[in-house]
Amino acid sequence: QVLLVESGGGLVQAGGSLNLSCAASGAIFSINGMAWYRQAAGKQRQLVAIVVGGGSPNYANSVKGRFTISRDVAKNTVYLQMSSLKPEDTGVYYCHAVDVKILPNTRGQDYWGQGTQVTVSQ
Repeated sequence: QVLLVESGGGLVQAGGSLNLSCAASGAIFSINGMAWYRQAAGKQRQLVAIVVGGGSPNYANSVKGRFTISRDVAKNTVYLQMSSLKPEDTGVYYCHAVDVKILPNTRGQDYWGQGTQVTVSQ
C-alpha cells in the first residue's frame, strides 16, 4: 500500500509564504508524476501544479510566478513553495501521485494524500 502524507499547511497573512511537502511511502518502484491540487470550500478540486517525469512543471494560471513545485525523486517527495499568498489561495491542498508502480512493467495507480489546510487571511 502506498501512503501520501502532506505537511506544512497553516494560517498565514496575505502576502506571506508557506511551504508544503508530501512524502510517498510504501513499496514503491517508481512514480511518474506528482502534483498539488487544492479545493476551496464549496468548489471543485483544481490542479495547482504538476511535474511529470523529467519534464518542466506546469502551473495553474492563478499561481504562476508565485508558486514553485519541485520534486525529490530519490525521496519520493514533492514540495510546493507558495509566496505572495492571496486569500483566494485558501483551501485544502492535496498531494497526488500519478502512475505509481510497485513493480516494473506493471500498470501503475494514482494515489491521493489526506490534504492539508491552507488559510490566507486578509
